Amino acid sequence: MLHQLIDPILLWIKDQVAQGGYLAVMIMMAIESANIPLPSEAIMPTAGILVQQNKMNFHLAALAGAVGCVIGSIPSYFLGKYGGRPFLAKYGRYLLLKEKELELAEKWVDKYGDMTFFVCRMLPVVRTFISFPAGVLKAHFLMFNIFTFVGSLIWCYFLTWVGVYFGENMETFRSIWHKFDLVIVLVCVGGFGYYLYRHLKHD
Repeated sequence: MLHQLIDPILLWIKDQVAQGGYLAVMIMMAIESANIPLPSEAIMPTAGILVQQNKMNFHLAALAGAVGCVIGSIPSYFLGKYGGRPFLAKYGRYLLLKEKELELAEKWVDKYGDMTFFVCRMLPVVRTFISFPAGVLKAHFLMFNIFTFVGSLIWCYFLTWVGVYFGENMETFRSIWHKFDLVIVLVCVGGFGYYLYRHLKHD
């Protein structure tokens, strides 16, 4: 069963958050935003469970997550800004990005402006990959960070609330959470496997 793969990940995340508190939340969310497969869909609800148990503050947990998202997005932004398309052509496989995905981001920005970054920060999977295109497109750094923070804060509040809501009934939480096992596996295991595939395959 997929949950046999997911449970150890959830337990590890819970241990890290329980021991490290807000700093652990911030670091793990920064890791996720740096295109490393560590799903916020597991991190923030875990913090929410601890909020329900009066071990964390709801607002501070969400804030820590959002700050982590901004921190993790900055390296990818500058890689895009100073590396541009040549960097993407040479190293895009390591970021799981292709030229066509950059072109799609360009179309979004042309149509919706900087609001693209705000909306993308609230979308699973896409939220972690938008920073590099933002840099390539020379998005205003301050505005990029503001939209990243606000969009991430909404996302973190929602996921933290999920943990708070189901915190009193862990079995209910787990049974519902396991319905999303495939998504988490694709993000964690599949993402890493795809990374290796892109890294090892020949041009």
